[in-house]
Amino acid sequence: MTFLKSISDVHLDILKEVGNIGAGHAATALSTLLNKKIDMKVPSVRVVSFDEMMDLAGGAENVVASVFLRIEGDAPGSMFFILPLQQAEKFISQLIKDQSFSFSEQPENELAMSALQELGNILSGSYLSSLSDFTSLALYPSVPALSIDMAGAVVSFGLLELSQVSDYAIVIDTALDDEGAQQQDSVRGHFFLLPDPDSFYTIFSALGVKIDV
Repeated sequence: MTFLKSISDVHLDILKEVGNIGAGHAATALSTLLNKKIDMKVPSVRVVSFDEMMDLAGGAENVVASVFLRIEGDAPGSMFFILPLQQAEKFISQLIKDQSFSFSEQPENELAMSALQELGNILSGSYLSSLSDFTSLALYPSVPALSIDMAGAVVSFGLLELSQVSDYAIVIDTALDDEGAQQQDSVRGHFFLLPDPDSFYTIFSALGVKIDV
């Protein structure tokens, strides 16, 4: 736990600011896509262990909608945007204007999958661009891969496929709201950034905050 203890509130405040700027860019893009005002907030940012990441996703056996991509460049790593299935259905129903949409009834709906893919593209691109601007690091996303599966299978496949081992993840909570919507109507998901081991130090060093381990 030495690494986690070395993460201070200063680190998390900086990461939250990165997240909020990325959220602002994403909200603008989503507002254009949905043709209505979208607010996007980052309620919290934290660094968690791999096991805690599974818990946040609802447990390893919880079925989720996930967008996965690799980050290449100065700070290689992996990114996941994970939405509980109910939340994914809520977003898709807004986008395709079909309030009755359900994965249980339309599991192979191409329009729905395209909508989720676009959400993943917008969010990952916005967060990564913000992090790159803050750190002056060159960060390049791969083409996102979309899947509907158990959280444990999604994350394990994404990491094991590339023989990556990451003990910790940066979690950016994400809340999407229609302008004026009630809080319970928010679409809420988690954005997980899993830097490769050396990349944690590269990122925080570039942010001007040294981690002592």
